[in-house]
Amino acid sequence: AVFCVVVLVLILFNLILLSVNGTTGESMSLSVEERKKLAEEWCKRGHGKLEQVIVHVGSMSVKESKELARHAAEIGVDGIAVISPSFFKPKTAGALRTFLQEVASAAPNLPFYFYHLPAFTGVNIPARDVLEGIEQLIPSFRGVKFSGNDLMDFGLCASYSQPSWSLLYGVDEQLLSALVIGANGAVGSTYNYVGCHIKNLMSAFENGDLVQAKAIQFKLQELLKYAVQVGFDVGVNKQLMSEISGLTLGPPRLPVEPCSSAHAQSIKQKLISIFA
Repeated sequence: AVFCVVVLVLILFNLILLSVNGTTGESMSLSVEERKKLAEEWCKRGHGKLEQVIVHVGSMSVKESKELARHAAEIGVDGIAVISPSFFKPKTAGALRTFLQEVASAAPNLPFYFYHLPAFTGVNIPARDVLEGIEQLIPSFRGVKFSGNDLMDFGLCASYSQPSWSLLYGVDEQLLSALVIGANGAVGSTYNYVGCHIKNLMSAFENGDLVQAKAIQFKLQELLKYAVQVGFDVGVNKQLMSEISGLTLGPPRLPVEPCSSAHAQSIKQKLISIFA
């Protein structure tokens, strides 16, 4: 059995969504059928309890991505996200836009998000270049999940953003900086266990309390610095979520190696001490 770890998307004004089959959910290590089953299950569990369910349908194969996009539309998800292919990589922003357009055409009525994750894909095309004219190519385009460290690129995306778009920032340790620049939402794997603190950070920012917002951001940075020092990847994060939630999420897929309970417990204890 496969269990997908979801990532919370925290939007300002207390809107909470589910992001399914993304990086934390190890989507690229799952088969198409597994991804469909997970999307169906989370769609069923999420609707009526949360505002929206967004499913990642990106793949190395445009054919598979379109199949997943069509399936997402059939099961009634609220939006789809697509990451760049990372084996045969697009060489230009135009080539990446064409790929995104082709996938979006399979589910033209679903809100569409570009998932920018250069550290994993190795595609270092600026997200702002990808957005150029994208609203004409993809009428359903609704924003970017920006999981890169380049805040200048993110700022350029924010200045280009249309009123109907959402800019979701995905680097947990830099969220406050992104909020200042123009992010109106956040996506993060650590939000599965520090989500209440991130909600408080965003509320503090919204209310103009930068002292409190910075205090929370600094605590998260301290936690992540420790986690990286002792070892932190998808496998560690998955075990950490198991330890904190009490749910058995299972081991990661190879080549990611499983994490010991003791390792995850050390990070959990650091979290407790920092946010006490």
